[in-house]
Amino acid sequence: MTATTAQAPALVLSRIVIRLGPVALIDGLDLVIAPGTVATVMGPSGSGKSSLLAYVAGFLDRRIFQASGVVSIDNADVTTLKPQQRGLGLLFQDDLLFPHLSVAGNLLFALPETVRGRTERRAQVDEALASADLAGFGERDPATLSGGQRARVALMRVLISRPRALLLDEPFSKLDSVLRDQFRAMVFEQARRRALPVLMVTHDPQDAEAAGGPVISL
Repeated sequence: MTATTAQAPALVLSRIVIRLGPVALIDGLDLVIAPGTVATVMGPSGSGKSSLLAYVAGFLDRRIFQASGVVSIDNADVTTLKPQQRGLGLLFQDDLLFPHLSVAGNLLFALPETVRGRTERRAQVDEALASADLAGFGERDPATLSGGQRARVALMRVLISRPRALLLDEPFSKLDSVLRDQFRAMVFEQARRRALPVLMVTHDPQDAEAAGGPVISL
């Protein structure tokens, strides 16, 4: 099974095979995702969607699964690198905000160490919050935020880490229909603006339609 997008790929999956015992969940997947493009992997529960995302991210449980294939970002093979070395940003169904940190503290946690100086680090956090229509929310407790606001903070925490690609594990599924549409549009717009390749797994055809990129069905 093969899906490609044209020119200047930033995230490339080559000959990906993932097996669970005798069952091949993924059998020879080749996928090229260009900057700013959202590729969607669809299928029912147990079809291998999340396993594929875990393999790309580097945390697939090899005690349970057998897997092979190459993951490249910007023409660099990252297949054997640890998850934190791959330069990938992950957004999940749950926002996973740290409850003991403020909104700003959550973003500061993800800010690269190369950004130095308290003033500069706080300025980048404030800029990220403003871009998510959350200006002035830095000192808020995450528990006081609405579901949509928490989702936006989670997104900005991923983006402020300066990933080279985004992985989306059904991050819209727990939002109501109105918030889902709004947040989905925001995620895709941020990815396009930053020229990030995006790999999304979902069971919702509306997610794939909104993404507008290649679709792989498992």
